Amino acid sequence: MASLDILFEDNHVLVVNKPAGLLVHGDETGDVTLADLAKEYIREKYNKPGNVFVGVVHRLDRPVSGVVLLAKTSKALARLNELFRSKKTIKTYWAVVQNRPRQEQGNLVHWLVKDSSRNVTKAFAKENPSGARSELNYTLLTSQQGKNLLEVNPITGRPHQIRVQLASMQCPILGDLKYGAPQPLPDKSIALHARSLRFTHPTLKTEVAVSAPLPDAPVWNPFRHL
Repeated sequence: MASLDILFEDNHVLVVNKPAGLLVHGDETGDVTLADLAKEYIREKYNKPGNVFVGVVHRLDRPVSGVVLLAKTSKALARLNELFRSKKTIKTYWAVVQNRPRQEQGNLVHWLVKDSSRNVTKAFAKENPSGARSELNYTLLTSQQGKNLLEVNPITGRPHQIRVQLASMQCPILGDLKYGAPQPLPDKSIALHARSLRFTHPTLKTEVAVSAPLPDAPVWNPFRHL
């Protein structure tokens, strides 16, 4: 099994830097998941026989990389789930897009409707009765070599939210064929990275801030100095 890139760990939580291409949670493919790798890691590191508890608190899409928070106890999982539900975490993503946004900073609000059969989400600018209200803030950090780096702070957490909302302003994420990118990236990833996460520790009640290094892929090379 592949090794994990551990960003933070204690008795209650495990934070990892997920590589693009790895599932967080199982699906119909039956492929190995981040949760599987985390269980194996804990089993080996702590010499734990039998079942190992790993709770998935939130997810990243398969082609997305970056910070993922896992719970090592059921108590931690319940408390972290509540943090995410009540929007008391701060999530920051970096996205590389081809087109420069018309405004360097902005707030996007859409109603997103997911088509589960095709696994795509559609964004509506006006309220849609079957849609979920979705909101994010973005800032253009820099433009290098014809590529534009956006910092994105989602206020809600909907499936494919950042991908479809950026595409709705004609700024599809590089490599994201599903939402309008013209061509794939060599490794089939998309240029979206969960850069950092701030959350309140489930038992200590202190703030934990974790950042994930950028993937080792050419699309990110112009931005490594940031």
